Amino acid sequence: MPNSVNQFIRPVTCSVNDNGNLEIGGCDVVELAQTYGTPLYVIDEQTLRDICRDYKRAFVAYPKVNMMYASKALCTMATSAIIASEGFGFDVVSAGEMYTVYKTGVDMSKVLFNGNNKSVDELLLALELGVGRISVDNFFELSLLDELAKSKNKTVDILLRITPGIECHTHEYIQTGHLDSKFGFDLTQVDEAVEFILSSNLKLHGLHAHIGSQIFETKVYVDEIEILIKELARLQDKYSIKLDEINIGGGLGVKYTESDVPPSVYTIADLILNALHKAVGKYGIEEPSVFLEPGRSIISTAGVTLYTIGSSKQVPNGKKYVAVDGGMADNARPSMYKAEYTAVVANKPEEKSLQTVTIAGRFCESGDILIHNINFPELEEGDILCVFNTGAYNYSMASNYNRVEKPAMVLVNNSQSDIIVSRESLDDLIAHDITPDRLRADV
Repeated sequence: MPNSVNQFIRPVTCSVNDNGNLEIGGCDVVELAQTYGTPLYVIDEQTLRDICRDYKRAFVAYPKVNMMYASKALCTMATSAIIASEGFGFDVVSAGEMYTVYKTGVDMSKVLFNGNNKSVDELLLALELGVGRISVDNFFELSLLDELAKSKNKTVDILLRITPGIECHTHEYIQTGHLDSKFGFDLTQVDEAVEFILSSNLKLHGLHAHIGSQIFETKVYVDEIEILIKELARLQDKYSIKLDEINIGGGLGVKYTESDVPPSVYTIADLILNALHKAVGKYGIEEPSVFLEPGRSIISTAGVTLYTIGSSKQVPNGKKYVAVDGGMADNARPSMYKAEYTAVVANKPEEKSLQTVTIAGRFCESGDILIHNINFPELEEGDILCVFNTGAYNYSMASNYNRVEKPAMVLVNNSQSDIIVSRESLDDLIAHDITPDRLRADV
């Protein structure tokens, strides 16, 4: 099977230019840092488009496959526009994500609204904007959505999210398919849910399941498809309803470090399609439409984060810490998941590594460590650090911890760079603060 972009650590356009600096999208990374400041998120458009096309090519043999980008990985108007132009729909999990893709101009019939505790306002927005599917997660939501549908005199198209009871070997915080999960209906609850739907203003099209994130195993997808197809057949037999959609989620892993060996999109596609053909033959139903929701594997490799090296500290007989001007507020994953990354010094990417250092963030937490024990050339104040594979979940999880402004984001392509998210200012930080008049007199 051919390689796919999710198996690369660096963006596909990454190289070293004649100045001896790292270059991405035809743009000198050091010059990007000088022009836009750091920390800086950088998205390589070519890498993003290439992985979208990997997915489309991998599943071309099955015309009933629909790609739905999982917006939670990274949701901006510019990246949404690119992904939509490559033929993807969108999985959204909040009013904010829904509104972002709407304002981008996305066809809302290609949007699925997912989540375990959707608010009334979010559900009403989904109905108003004409979201194509709502994935219903629990009995409370079934009842609430039915009430809203009746109040609007509408029939709402839904999927039923189930927990298939599959546990993949990934971090416990990003497992979603096992039985003890906050997401979805247990298989023993499906009949009760279906019986409610049959007398409601909700139209059930199929079943929706996720099995986790950063998945390297392949058999879990086979198991998931077996469970979903078996359940479609059982419901068809018991209730005489023909459900013709399954959504198998996303979760394909990416290569953060050399020790990571994620499967190719092409390998996964071959495995999924073979499992699907086998399962529908076994249970005697028609082949359903299949929806996939890749997120991390679409955007992660396209993104890097740039930092400026600042202070350093040598612990006597211990580690050497080198600090950068960002950290856990712009990349929460190391402190949350013990996530590991690969990085280079952008202004001397080909110099020999002479020392082992730990890259520390600037925030007031001992756990604010970006990278443990990485080999680098001699580092100096002002050097530019480029951390690879940061497109997914870094900006999405960014915070204003310590009242630090969130970084800017730029898109690079064909030697051109464009701001797609502006850097926050100090005034942005206090824009929503309100001091009651009774307190002003005491200041």
